Amino acid sequence: MNFLYTWLQEFINEFVYLFVEMSPYLMLGFLVAGILHVFVPESSIQRYMGKRDLKSVFYAALIGIPLPLCSCGVIPTGVSLYKSGASKPASVSFLISTPQTGVDSILITYSLMGLPFAIVRPIVALIAGVLGGWLTLFATDVTKNDSFKQENKNTANLGFLQKMNEMFRYAFVDFMQDIAKWLVIGLVVAAAIAMIIPDNFFENYVGNTYLEMLLVMLAAVPLYVCATGSVPIAAVLLMKGLSPGAALVFLMAGPATNAATITVINRIFGKRTMYAYLAAIIGTAYVSGIILNEFLPFEWFAHQHSEHMGHEHHLLPAWLVYANVAALASLLLYAFYNKYFAKRKEMNISAINNSNTNNNMEKKLIVKGMTCNHCKMSVEKNLKKIDGITLVTANPETNEVVISGDNINLETIKDTVNDLGYEFVGEKN
Repeated sequence: MNFLYTWLQEFINEFVYLFVEMSPYLMLGFLVAGILHVFVPESSIQRYMGKRDLKSVFYAALIGIPLPLCSCGVIPTGVSLYKSGASKPASVSFLISTPQTGVDSILITYSLMGLPFAIVRPIVALIAGVLGGWLTLFATDVTKNDSFKQENKNTANLGFLQKMNEMFRYAFVDFMQDIAKWLVIGLVVAAAIAMIIPDNFFENYVGNTYLEMLLVMLAAVPLYVCATGSVPIAAVLLMKGLSPGAALVFLMAGPATNAATITVINRIFGKRTMYAYLAAIIGTAYVSGIILNEFLPFEWFAHQHSEHMGHEHHLLPAWLVYANVAALASLLLYAFYNKYFAKRKEMNISAINNSNTNNNMEKKLIVKGMTCNHCKMSVEKNLKKIDGITLVTANPETNEVVISGDNINLETIKDTVNDLGYEFVGEKN
């Protein structure tokens, strides 16, 4: 009993320590994400991604690096950009570079792992994106994109107060809701690793840095972990003796790939493009890990890491740190409530209202692959464009989409859903 109490106390201490370290930088990252959402329109992104050349590939990777989209949220965005006129190489470059980083994850990387890691990470993401786009130039034939009218977010005509409201709503409600679960999972896993794995484990039991990177790669590629949630895990593994190169492999390969993303890319872009996508991510991550271990000073990464984890934000006043901790904890609790309770209630009310409308048909459909609020908005927005559909309510938690209208064509709905990168299963029994 005493052992269990001690274990639980140590786990809570590790979790709280990581949470406090991350909070100020994570709150800043969310704020910048909101600014990008309001002041960087999708139309300007599409303008730089339309040509089938290295310049468009480079622009796509550069645009994707600061965007706070995880590997699930980036799929509908990348596919929609492709259907809107972005070239396939540029789209692949965007799909690779975007989930590997983001303003929030870069700031958290600095918070927990030091400045060198925070600088190296976006550089590697840029290289991986450009390499993936370049390989796609040779992996596929020139094809004409399908006609697909994208309804861009329109914030240009909003007043200042409306823009500020949209910025904070996206940053601290929508985006927070998307990342909340995976952030908490990352913290829980990191705290558990800190307790369970002994210090210098990898040095004592593995020893070979090339083997370390290979093992980390095999675990990271099919695993789903967001760019921000991967940081506390990598930081703790580094503290347990994992080489800096292997930690970088996990940071880059984990967020960029997972089994669902690979399946979608294969279906939308083709098998040869999928191979180019995987080759760019795996190759860049592994080679970058070797460079980090063999050619850059070890002290830049391991020493900086130990120092960074050992202080308590001495550049920030304590009141500001704990104000951010309180704000982040409150927002996370609200995100979980809104995602798992309020949304279900809203969907049930919507279904009741639909059933009371005499002139409308209603169908409940199963759509797999929706994992976040961005997926929900993408499905709802694009299905509402179909003639005859008046209302769409999607629920990523139950894979359910409720549609009402006076002329519902399931084949058109199926084609639209599959084109977005999700899987149309059929009507719910």
